[in-house]
Formats: sequence, C-alpha cells, structure tokens
Amino acid sequence: MRAALDPLRHQAFRRLLAGRTITTVGNAVAPLALAFAVLDLTDSVTMLGLIVGARSLANVAFLLLGGVLADRLPRHWVLVGSNVLSGLTQAVVAVLVLTHTAHVPALVVLSVLNGALAAISLPASAALTPQTVPSEIRQQANAVIRLGANAAMILGAAAGGALVAVIGPGWGLAVDAATFLVSGAVFAGLRVPPVAGSSGAGVLTDLREGWTEFTARTWVWVVVAAFTVINATIGVMQVLGPAVADTTIGRGGWGLVLAAETVGMVIGGLFALRSRSRRPLLAAMLWIAVSPLLLIGLGIAPYLPLLIAIGVLCGIGVEQFSVAWETSMQQHIPPERLARVYSYDMLGSFLAIPVGEMVAGPIAGGVGTTATLLGAAALGLTAALAAAATPSVRRLRREAPTPPAVVSASATASTGAA
Repeated sequence: MRAALDPLRHQAFRRLLAGRTITTVGNAVAPLALAFAVLDLTDSVTMLGLIVGARSLANVAFLLLGGVLADRLPRHWVLVGSNVLSGLTQAVVAVLVLTHTAHVPALVVLSVLNGALAAISLPASAALTPQTVPSEIRQQANAVIRLGANAAMILGAAAGGALVAVIGPGWGLAVDAATFLVSGAVFAGLRVPPVAGSSGAGVLTDLREGWTEFTARTWVWVVVAAFTVINATIGVMQVLGPAVADTTIGRGGWGLVLAAETVGMVIGGLFALRSRSRRPLLAAMLWIAVSPLLLIGLGIAPYLPLLIAIGVLCGIGVEQFSVAWETSMQQHIPPERLARVYSYDMLGSFLAIPVGEMVAGPIAGGVGTTATLLGAAALGLTAALAAAATPSVRRLRREAPTPPAVVSASATASTGAA
C-alpha cells in the first residue's frame, strides 16, 4: 500500500488532490439541493429537467473551448478562475433560494453560467494530473484522486441529504458556493512544470489538432460513443430518481443511495490502486455494464436496502472504468494535446445528458416512470456490451511505464514528504 500512495510524496499532486476533493464535496451536495429546491418551487419534474438540462447544454457547448484554453494557458490558473466564478454564481442561486425570490428564468440563466464555467475547468483538471507526478505512478495518482473525490462525495451526498431534509436546499447551495471559493485559493498555490502547449496558430487549428488525436485511436471514440448513450440514461436517472424518491424512500433515502454508490467507488478505487489487468479497457467496460441495475431497481423495486446494495455494486464498476480510462488516455495521448482530447471525450460523453434530462419528464408522463427507467437501463447495457465487444477495446493492453517526460527532475526534487 505504501507504493500505491507514492503520488502523495509530490507537493503539486497534494494541492491538486486537495482542490479537487474540496470542490467535489460541494458538487455532491449541489444536485440534491438544486433538485429539491426546484421541486419545492415548481412541483414539476419537467421544470427540473429544463433547469438541469440548461446547465448540461452549456457544459457541452463550452467544453471544446475549455480544452483549447487548458492547452494554451497554465492549467492551474484556468482552475483558479473557473472555481472563483463558479462560487459566485452558486452564491447567487443560494441567496435566491434562501430569500424565497427564486424563479425559473433566473435559475435557468444561472445554471447556464455555472455549466459553462464547469466546462472550462474540466479539461484542465483532467490534464493536470500527469504534470504533478512521474509517469510510472500515474495509475496510482488517478486512483488516489478518485478515492479523494469519492470520499468527498460520500460526505457531500450524506450531508446534502441531511441539509435538504432538515434545514432546506438553500443552505446546500451555499455550501457548494463556499467549496468553489476555497478550491480556487488552493489551486492558486499549485506549481507544475509547463508542457509544450498548443501551436498558437488559432482556435480552429487547435481544435483540428485535438480532433486528429481523438480520431486516431478507435478505442477512444468507441468508448466515448458508448458513453454518449450511457450518460443519456444517467440524465434520465438524475431527473426521475428524486421524483421516485419523493414518493418511496424519501429525500434523505435518495441521499443515502447516492452515498452508497460512492462507497462502492471507494472500494473500486482501492482495487484500482493494485490493479494490473492486462486488458484494462475490456475489464472496465464489463464493469460499467452493471450500472443499469440502479435504473432497474428504481423502476421495479424502490426499496432502500436493495437500492443501497445496488448503489455499492454500481460504484465499484464506475471506479474500475474511471481509473482504467484516465490512465489509458494519459499513457497514449501526447501531453501537449491531452486537454483537447479530454474535451472531445467529455463532449461526446456528456452530449446526451441534457437530452436525457429534458426528455425524462415528458416520456415518463406518456409511458410511465417504470417503463422509462427500464428502457433507459436496456439502452445503457447494450452500449456498454457493444463497446466491450469492439476489437480495439478488447485488445488494448497496459503499457509499461515510460521515463518521466512531463515532470522535471528539479520539480520532483522540490517535493516534500507527505
């Protein structure tokens, strides 16, 4: 286990871990708080889908720009700016909810702003990890970051459920705003050696270079295409899950289910620290095929103990995929183009989320909530198994670590002991 925690010996990695973990605490609270704030305000699943869908659409629209910025500018400063501005937008939402002056148009506009800022930060955050540690411990670094994020999600989801149930959703949104501001301060002190960066010839040229890297590897776009479908089903669950919970397991119960899923992610992260699978993406896609079980449980058996057990299993699968995917990307994509490839990955993966969120309410109104949840589960399972059956995914093997190319000897020497 000591070797598995080697990334913590590097100061830059510790700051990245701290900033991302703090942000995740707030982000685990925010979806619960926003969902129930909108339901309290409108009593409409369709309005909830509109507001969260607007955020997701903005997130999709600005992802490519985020990738370009992260390959042009120092990535930690991109994170500072986006976190501070995100904190301010969430603070406004919290004030509106707490003062009972919130209304749907204002929440839509603020959700759009927050989604755009999140899109700016995501590629920078993902591409920054290999700059903070030597290449031979990237898998462990990815697993540790995921463990930190998942532990934060357990705390945030449980706290979010309690906050919403006891004192109301507005305070949950205030907590989210505060975590963004604290994370911005943490990222401001992060120092890493630079990468080569983009050519600087123009945004369109940068985007073409990123697209070339993205399409050059079949396993990359096949997995992303699969997650376009899988994430659409997640969008359905984000809208219908709280609605089902309101009439069955309760708001606090829904928070416990989300927390249980994150417990599974922590377990999966501990496995990933030691994983040496020879075909990591094949194993990852088979693990992700268990995720539709949560949709099935919500649809036909919304009992709290069962949903908690399913949540743990699904969380293990998600984490096995996430660490394998992050490590594969960082091993095979040139560091100076990594943020742009991440942005195409995120664009493709996230593209269907707002569609799933926006159509969930109307479809459930037409065919019923159970049928909608089971149909989404069937789509997610089919996509995962189809990707696993693709030769380039099945055959991708773990590469031996290469000598450190991004982290300089001087930067490594300057790190302190954890």
